[in-house]
Amino acid sequence: MRSNTADVDIRMKTQENFIEGIYRDIDETTGIELDRLRSEDGIIPTCKLGCYHCCRQQIPMNIAEAHILTQYIRREFSSSEIDELKIHTQQWHAWDNSKRGRYSPPSMQEQMFLRGYEPCCPLIVEGACSAYPVRPVICRTHFVVCSDTRSCRPTNDPESIEERALPLRSVIKATGGFSKVIRDSIEKDALDYDRSVMLLPHWLAIEMGWNFDVSP
Repeated sequence: MRSNTADVDIRMKTQENFIEGIYRDIDETTGIELDRLRSEDGIIPTCKLGCYHCCRQQIPMNIAEAHILTQYIRREFSSSEIDELKIHTQQWHAWDNSKRGRYSPPSMQEQMFLRGYEPCCPLIVEGACSAYPVRPVICRTHFVVCSDTRSCRPTNDPESIEERALPLRSVIKATGGFSKVIRDSIEKDALDYDRSVMLLPHWLAIEMGWNFDVSP
């Protein structure tokens, strides 16, 4: 008879394989749609390595994606990389909790902790995603067309411009069925899908067991 720990490990590995398969299907479908847009309409995404303005926006993810992300981090990141990720995640939470109308004004210590901090996904390292193979669906399907990458900056960014980037909604539409498969899988386990969706830094803190405020 297998132990409860072995059963949990098997279930988590099965779920990891399932989500990885969905991600592969999404990437393949996305590639096909991008090729179609390029050949039929001459549309080429502005997105490229080194541009990560979209990573400064809110990034929601569900519980299944959170599990596979943190499994990857535990398996692939070094101890020092995990320590650095924890600091970046804590900075994001300190920044999020200090926003106007939330909690009390930041203390002097918190202000020092945030000095020079630019709100961004904690996984960004030197302008690139450090967990790119297991990035969430929203990151895999977000492509834009714009003449100036500053169009992708958050609206409250001083360097943002009025021109708005044009999201390629046909990519999201083409891959929407895969998101439904993930939703159905989560709800099959008697979980409320909508309640399982939180921002990526919230899930990071919870799944990694980091004991700083994770209230969304």
